[in-house]
Parts: sequence; C-alpha cells; structure tokens
Amino acid sequence: MISAEPIITVGIIERTREIHGIFHGLYELPNSIRLQGSFTVHSENGTLILSDSEGFEVIRGAGIRCRALTKATCTLCNVTIGINFHWERKENQSFEGNLTILADADGTLSATNEIGVEQYLESVISSEMNSEAPIELLKAHAVTSRSWLVAMLERKKKSASVPSQKSREIKDEILRWYDREDHARFDVCADDHCQRYQGIAKVISRGAEEAVAATRGQFILYNNEICDARFSKACGGRTELFEHTWEEIPLPYLQSISDSAQTYPELLNETDADRWILSSPDVYCNTSDVKILKQVLPSFDRETTDFFRWKLEYTQEQLADILQMKSGIDFGRILDIVPLLRGPSGRIYKLKVIGSKRTIIVGKELEIRRWFSNSHLYSSAFIVKIERDVKGIPERFILSGAGWGHGVGLCQVGAAVMAVKGFKAEEIINHYFKNIELKKLY
Repeated sequence: MISAEPIITVGIIERTREIHGIFHGLYELPNSIRLQGSFTVHSENGTLILSDSEGFEVIRGAGIRCRALTKATCTLCNVTIGINFHWERKENQSFEGNLTILADADGTLSATNEIGVEQYLESVISSEMNSEAPIELLKAHAVTSRSWLVAMLERKKKSASVPSQKSREIKDEILRWYDREDHARFDVCADDHCQRYQGIAKVISRGAEEAVAATRGQFILYNNEICDARFSKACGGRTELFEHTWEEIPLPYLQSISDSAQTYPELLNETDADRWILSSPDVYCNTSDVKILKQVLPSFDRETTDFFRWKLEYTQEQLADILQMKSGIDFGRILDIVPLLRGPSGRIYKLKVIGSKRTIIVGKELEIRRWFSNSHLYSSAFIVKIERDVKGIPERFILSGAGWGHGVGLCQVGAAVMAVKGFKAEEIINHYFKNIELKKLY
C-alpha cells in the first residue's frame, strides 16, 4: 500500500507527425540546454529534432526530456480530445510539470507530461466536470479518480509480466474489452479512454483545487486494498457490474444499484429492459435542470442533451454500411439484431447480428457501442424495433437507449444531483460503492 504521493506520466499526444508548442518560462533540455518560447519537434529517420521559434535546430535525440524550471508551463498545440467520440476536436492545452517527446517506431511522435497525482487530479476534476460544480461532488470525484488511478498503477506493477486477456474470439463470436492500463509508454492517457486531463487551462476556479486539497491522499478501500473505482457520465437509472464491461472478475464494491433513494428491480429479461428503457423513472441522473447540467458538464458535453433516454434510427443501408466499416465484416443485408445477455442496468454485453451473409455474436459493451455508431453509441443499454417490408426484410432499425457510458461505479450526473440535494461527499461515495471505507494514506 502506498504511503507517499506518486509521480505519474500522462500521454498527451500520440502518433503525430509534428509537435508545436510554447515554453512559458525556462525549460532545461538534455546537455543543460535552456529554452523558452515557441518550438517545433519532428522526426527524421527515427531521430527527434527540436527547433526554436526561428527554425534553428536546438537538439536532436531518440527522446527529448524538457524539465520545467521556476514554475514554467508548456502549451501544446492541436491536442486531440474525445478521440473517436462524437465530440472529438482539437485544442491548445497548457501543462505544468515536465514534458517528454518520444519517437515512435513508425516515425510518428508522442508527448507525455510528468506530474504529481494531486496536481494531475486538479485538472482531471475540472476536465471531467465543470469546476463550478458543487464542492461535495468535486470532493467525491477527487476521491474516486484518485482511487482508480492508484489502483490501476498498483495493478500494472503486479501484472507487468502476465498481460491480462482483453479479447476472446472463436468461430462466429467476438468478445473484446478495453481496459485503462493498456498504455505501454506512459501510465495513463489524457483522454476519455482513461480520465480527461486537459491541463491547467481547465482549472478555471478554486473549486477543483479545494476539493483535491480537502481530500489529499484519501482513497476508497475494500478489504484494505485500494478500490478500482470506476465512473461514467450517466448510468440511466441503474449502475452496471464490472464484469460485464471488463475482465470477468466480480468486484464486491461495484454492485449494481438504483441511482435513487428507492430501489428499482434489476432488468432480468427483454420485457423488463423494454419497459425500463421506455420509461422515465425518478432517479438522480434523470434531470433536465439546466443549472445543474451547466455546473456539472463541460461546455462540449452540454452539446449532448438527450443522454438519459435517447433514440437513433438507421435505414437498412446505413446500418449495413456502419457495421461493415466498424467491424470489418460484410454482413450483407441485416436481418435481425438479437440481445443475448444483458446486465442489471439493461446494458447488453453479448449481442447477435444476423445478416444475409454472416451471423456474428459481439461483446462486450464498448465493442457493441463501437460497432453500432460512426463514433460510439451513448451506451449499450438499448432496445431495437425493426420496421419490415411486405417480404419481412428490415427497412428501418430504431434504437431506443438509456444512459451515457458504461454505467459502472459513480454516476457523474447522479452524483451531481445528490450534491445539489445536500448529500456530503462521503454519502455520495457510499451510495455508489458498497461496503467500503475511506482512508487517508498520505
């Protein structure tokens, strides 16, 4: 168990041909070279070349570590955020701590930021949530994010020599899952695959800083081990089980719970799922309160307004094209879509796609979301209604769904509503994570 604050490396940019940035203040490069101002890095035959604002070469090497001096910061230009999601875009982002540029085997470049966990969390909380959100929500999120991060670091150490299985493929069945320790060259990425980390530009109030400081070194523990504390945007009314999304190892503290003061039944069959997804239950994350959503969601997340219950329609041609593009499989005409296994939140984690040429079973939830959208479906908690022609061939597929994200652990929108209702951070954490204790480890 840790007893001091860890220092981590965060992947900011991956596989780009050129990196442009600005050193605000002095940075020390290898060979005691000091530089400030604009810079550019590109690769020639696997060697990195860093040039100054005038285009003159400053240094070259296989990797270039730039150490911040006297509170200097660095801006990186055109950082891609929301990779492969519907809100993907580029931003200029500024960072504290050290910067390292790495050469990739294919001639591209990557950039990582070296920073302490507590400083990292200030940005994460502000990037994941609007930093004007209620302080009890920000504190609950700080403890949750800190616990997940350090649990992941501890897990990587233990499993370094034994990679965990991430997929299982047999004849006509593809099961894949994507965990957050899949990065080899850094500890954690800066995007939604891990936790949003968008630098110091996102710390726009003292709320996030106060929340991190108030909970410094505090973790969620189960049986004296740091919890793998997951979170998603909106569970849709019930949270999901860990093993239906990632490795098939049940975690006792990540139970499926009703996101409300009252208990709603688990969804045990298609009739239950149909009724639930087409309903509007009285749960914490069922809110259209503009004030709450503005406090909780960053500006680009507020572009998504129908996350609690949503609908998507495809023609036969549209769905066949998307499935072929995203899966690489030519199904021919899509004849049926059959949910095989659902979790208690209604999320499908095994689904059969029946085509005129191929029939394939796909899972788990994120792979299903990837197959059925140009980016990602909001969630895999959906039901399908099919409109057929006179010969029984599907013409239109209507997907009605619930929630935004995998639904495991803390529900960010639900937790925000709890905070507005007066719940304290500890009460929010104990609502989403069962039979746990909160403990300060450093």
